[in-house]
Amino acid sequence: MTTKIHIPTPLRQYADKSATVEVSAGTVADALSGLVNKHPDLRRHLYTDEGKLRAFVNVYLNDEDIRYLEKEATRVNDGDNISIVPSIAGGSADLPQDSRNAELNCARPVRCCCPACCRL
Repeated sequence: MTTKIHIPTPLRQYADKSATVEVSAGTVADALSGLVNKHPDLRRHLYTDEGKLRAFVNVYLNDEDIRYLEKEATRVNDGDNISIVPSIAGGSADLPQDSRNAELNCARPVRCCCPACCRL
């Protein structure tokens, strides 16, 4: 069954700049495995060294969070869409307003959504 995986912008550089990747899979785990087999550089951004999906990586099957389905064992059907959505956090309310604006407007290279695997 062909499933389309939507790659978030910060991770596209590890997937040959592709916005979507099609894989054949029976479950979400199979689909993600197919994705990292096609694009091995994605593995460290999606999985821990122990092979577990990283906590800040949210995966949706047809707009449903797989954590509320059968997690990675969730079955996929032909034509389903999987979206990878990294959690985003940051900022500080303790900074003066001018500092926050300067921080938001700084020109620094975007690496990835994961401080565990990309050190800026």
